[in-house]
Amino acid sequence: MSASTAEEKSLELKIFIFLTVFLAPLLTVVLVSGLGFAIWFSQILTGPPGTG
Repeated sequence: MSASTAEEKSLELKIFIFLTVFLAPLLTVVLVSGLGFAIWFSQILTGPPGTG
C-alpha cells in the first residue's frame, strides 16, 4: 500500500465520521426544529386546526 492510498483512506474515515457523528444529527435537529417552528408560527397566524 502506498502512502497516498493510506492518506486517502484516513481522510475518507475522517469525513465519514464527521458526516455520521456531527453533520447528520445536526441537520436532523435543524430540520425538525424548523418544521416545528413553521407549524407553530402558522398556527399563530391562522389559528389551530379545526377553527373556522
